[in-house]
Amino acid sequence: MNALAATNRNFKLASRILGLDSKLEKSLLIPFREIKVECTIPKDDGSLVSYIGFRIQHDNSRGPMKGGIRYHPEVEPDEVNALAQLMTWKTAVANIPYGGAKGGIGCDPNELTISELERLTRVFTQKIHDLIGVHCDVPAPDMGTNPQTMAWILDEYSKFHGYSPAVVTGKPTDLGGSLGRDAATGRGVLFATEALLNEYGKTIAGQRVVIQLYDFVA
Repeated sequence: MNALAATNRNFKLASRILGLDSKLEKSLLIPFREIKVECTIPKDDGSLVSYIGFRIQHDNSRGPMKGGIRYHPEVEPDEVNALAQLMTWKTAVANIPYGGAKGGIGCDPNELTISELERLTRVFTQKIHDLIGVHCDVPAPDMGTNPQTMAWILDEYSKFHGYSPAVVTGKPTDLGGSLGRDAATGRGVLFATEALLNEYGKTIAGQRVVIQLYDFVA
């Protein structure tokens, strides 16, 4: 079972528990928009290389769509679709006025130079700039991307729409990014773990922890 199948299964289970109308359930499983673009860039040695980029905008019923952009060799449509759907549920559960989206490029950022990553990010932004924006869809860092990636997106997007610092979150603080953003994901895991333990009358002190995967997710 891949990521999308598992996400759909879990949603359908929750839908039945909540007693959602079957037509509404079906509607919520269909993304608002699926974007697939070709991104060809010159490498530093002058050769050309092509990548596929995705942006899946799942739902905007509650407000502008929100979700990260990841760079990873295994990025593919079903994974991005699942992550976009999960962003919709996360923003709804947190009761913030956003919907869900997710994006990515099927590349290995460790095999690209900084200048190649910049060119790739700018080409991707050129392909999707008219489908993102502060009132539409606001990207953020994710696996394989970082504040510098967001700075490139901001700069390229601004060439088409004027200076628009709010088009992305997770950007450098000198461009209007939030203090503490780099550690926010890990801090969220800590707070969620403490809340769960509190439900069982326990604290985090003395607990044993199993780390399944160690990676960077901004």
